[in-house]
Amino acid sequence: MIQLREIAHSRTGDKGEHSNISVIAHDPADYPFLKEHLTAALVAETFAPILGGPVERYEIEALGALNFVLRHALGGGVTVSLALDAHGKCLASAMLAITLPGPAPASP
Repeated sequence: MIQLREIAHSRTGDKGEHSNISVIAHDPADYPFLKEHLTAALVAETFAPILGGPVERYEIEALGALNFVLRHALGGGVTVSLALDAHGKCLASAMLAITLPGPAPASP
C-alpha cells in the first residue's frame, strides 16, 4: 500500500459547481501504476460526501497524468456555495491522501 502523495502531485480547478483535479506522476515510470490503481470509482468513493454527480477520468499519456472531473461537487459553485472552499482548492490535498492498493511502484 502507498499513499498517492508519495508518487504524485496534484492541481485543482473549478468550473461552476464542478471540480477538476489533476494527478501527475513525479516519475513517468509510475504512471502505469497510477492508471491501474487510481480509478474513477476509487475517487468517487473518496469524495462521496461532496459528490452530486459522477466522476470522469481522463488519461493524459504525454504528461503522465490523470485528470478527474467531479460533477456537482462544489455546492453550486463559487458564487452561490456556502462551502469554506468553494473553489475546491483543498481537494488536491484530499486526493493525495488516498491510499492505493497493491504493491508500491518500483521507482525510488
